[in-house]
Amino acid sequence: MKSNVNWIYKVFLLSFILSILFSGISTIIADSFNTIILTIILIIVIIIGIIFDMIGVAVLTSKEANLHAKAAKKLKGAKEAISLLKNSTRVASVCNDVIGDICGIVSGSLGAVLTLEIATYFNFSTTITTILVTAVISALTVGFKAVFKGVATKNSDSIIFTVGKILAIFKK
Repeated sequence: MKSNVNWIYKVFLLSFILSILFSGISTIIADSFNTIILTIILIIVIIIGIIFDMIGVAVLTSKEANLHAKAAKKLKGAKEAISLLKNSTRVASVCNDVIGDICGIVSGSLGAVLTLEIATYFNFSTTITTILVTAVISALTVGFKAVFKGVATKNSDSIIFTVGKILAIFKK
């Protein structure tokens, strides 16, 4: 029970720090760049959320035995991938809940700034622009997350092995 409480504190602190980091960076960027750059940054934030959602699903559906075969062959990243699977619930929580939710919130904030810029520049109704920008952000996020959940389920072992290889690079 105590380790569960510690985990909750760690997730809270991680969420708080990442929110400050992502929100701070995106706010500074939003104030500094034009509409096109802001749109590109918004798309990048949405993509990050989709990728981490895919990793979160993959870690829950991957088979550890397949990765043990890679570890037996001493393939770089296999040990890290197995470690991810041994902590699959926590990894999925961080990927889906912490990073995914923060990306959703940041994309909403960026969308609000983008809405004001578009409405002001083109002299459009703020209400209609807000509805349209929100609809586009939601459709992109939900639609692509749905697509990549299927990809994650079908290719979970290779996705987690790839994440393991990336982690192995940073381990050194």
